[in-house]
Amino acid sequence: MNSKYTHVFSPIRIRGIDFKNRITLAPPSPNLAGTDGEITPEFIDWFRMFARGGVCTIYVGNSSIDITECKDEAFQLDLGSDSRIRNLARFADMGKQYGCHASLEINHNGENTAFETVGHAPFSSSPNISSTEMARAKRLGRDPIPAIEMDQAKIDETVMKYGMAAQRMKRAGMDICLVHGGHGNLISQFTSPLYNHRTDKYGGSVENRARFAIEVCDKIRELCGEKFVIEFRISADEIAEEGMHFDETLQLIGLLKDHIDILHVSAGLHSDFNMKYYRNWCQNYMMDRGFNVHYAADVKKAYPDLLVTTVGSITSIEMAEEIIANGWADFVAMCRPLMADPDMPNKYAHNQPEEHRPCLRCDTCTKHLMIPKPIFCAVNPMSAMTSELRDGMIPKAPVKKKVAVIGAGPGGVQAMMTLADRGHDVTLYEASGVVGGNVIEAAQPPFKIDCADYLKWLQYQVGKYEKLGVRVLMNTRATKEILDQEEYDAVIIAIGADPRLPDVPGADKYPVSWAPYGESHPETVGQKVVIIGAGSVGIEAAIDLKDQGRDVTVIEMCDEQAAYSRMHAAAGPSARELLNITKEKEIPIYYENLLTEIGDGYVVCTNTATNETVRYDCDSVLSAMGMIPRLEEADSLRHCAPETDVYIIGDAAEAGTISNAVNQAFQACLHI
Repeated sequence: MNSKYTHVFSPIRIRGIDFKNRITLAPPSPNLAGTDGEITPEFIDWFRMFARGGVCTIYVGNSSIDITECKDEAFQLDLGSDSRIRNLARFADMGKQYGCHASLEINHNGENTAFETVGHAPFSSSPNISSTEMARAKRLGRDPIPAIEMDQAKIDETVMKYGMAAQRMKRAGMDICLVHGGHGNLISQFTSPLYNHRTDKYGGSVENRARFAIEVCDKIRELCGEKFVIEFRISADEIAEEGMHFDETLQLIGLLKDHIDILHVSAGLHSDFNMKYYRNWCQNYMMDRGFNVHYAADVKKAYPDLLVTTVGSITSIEMAEEIIANGWADFVAMCRPLMADPDMPNKYAHNQPEEHRPCLRCDTCTKHLMIPKPIFCAVNPMSAMTSELRDGMIPKAPVKKKVAVIGAGPGGVQAMMTLADRGHDVTLYEASGVVGGNVIEAAQPPFKIDCADYLKWLQYQVGKYEKLGVRVLMNTRATKEILDQEEYDAVIIAIGADPRLPDVPGADKYPVSWAPYGESHPETVGQKVVIIGAGSVGIEAAIDLKDQGRDVTVIEMCDEQAAYSRMHAAAGPSARELLNITKEKEIPIYYENLLTEIGDGYVVCTNTATNETVRYDCDSVLSAMGMIPRLEEADSLRHCAPETDVYIIGDAAEAGTISNAVNQAFQACLHI
């Protein structure tokens, strides 16, 4: 039986080349290329999950046309010599096994290459000093180095490098390339007035600023021939005040459209302005889904015959189907949602949308880029083990064992699934009556739509696996006595953590609730609220309660920079978004305030910078001071099975993230 998602799964032929559906992998950089820019076996293994999962095209992000000149990642693909063709062909052939185009986003990052990386000043349209370079120079204690303005000879050389990069792709067996003309990279450094201050034929008017981009595309066509598809990526609006905005971008598209086959419509800038406009092309969980689709739709209105790809928090095939059915775009690109579930296209093609594992938009994946570390997903533990489990198959256990999983939070549910898939006899214990652990209250705020979808998925999986034979015991606290009676061969302890509550005078008289509990039980919260802790949990609670009409104040022990660094480590780019929202909603945050007393209708703090005493009136106090692992309870269960087959995972071991719990659970259960 065919899929009901008829628009997404409609094939299309472009220049005689077949695309089996309309879903493409938006270009990630997985930190798996060699330090010399070569494709590695591990790189191919990682991308295999997407090809196997059913997309029509895989793009690899930020593939350099010459890493000796333009390089801004430690493990970045290089297309600068013919020696690359051999392994490019292996990558292309992997895709063909699944009827998928394995391709690359080709790029020169222009002024954003560091002098220290390539040994010379970067090249750009104009002799600018980027904000990234200003920050780098300050950090390194040297003067900022301006970019070298490209003369005609350098422009011609660079145009040829783009063309040769695409030609090497074609020689390797690829039928399509994605030319990066957006996000503040070199091509957009020519097209955008933010960067381009030239007075020659490459500067000034939109027609002149488009010249370099057109020359690049024409050179690719010249060297690759007519049977080769050129997709071109733009920022529909750079958002930055002096940048290129949508009305001007439409003019640019009119000049480009006859030189390309598909237009890939994104927005924002990459690293400039201290990542201020990163959110516009990689949205966080506080932002709307389908964030940039309106740009693609407006491009289609202006140029209805132009094939358009849209991208930006398109989190499901349902959304993609709506977009394509309405004529807002011809292709839908996804990255993080496909990392969360690379099998999403296959699941929807088989009319099984309920099996789709949702993306949290938590940016666990992108946080690894700067370490640098191979990227993997918070909710898809297979993405961290694509070489060990090359075909995406969980190995069957050589010996069937009787295993207890204690706790039905994200780690416990992942453990249950993995153990059952391996063929073990599994019992899941949950002390409460609801599956989800701390995700239950984390998903309560109306703006936590991704978390809410993930909670539903966890609960669905427990119901499904129970029907498949897993014994699920809700409202049952696993004790040593219960486990000893069952004589388990292995135990996974995923019992989570308890909220850290303040230990100050008055805390026993005027109880303090955990902030997420207060959100989910608004009847317990008064009108004037003080939240203790300015991490992501506290700020989310402040926003939610403010939206409920409360008067909210946040106090934080650390200084502002330390508090932000801590929140960024946990929440990634969402940290900036959360703080911006508190400013918009006029939620005060008082830093360097150490809680010293809780009274009847007030709290008292000591300002650690001035040593002054400060009082804040309130009728409710909520704690967002972190979590304390249930170590004592976990320790009481460590001897309920052979000790080398007892694993403590997630918050029970150390308070952390969903990613920690899920990935630890998966990897532990592979060894039972």
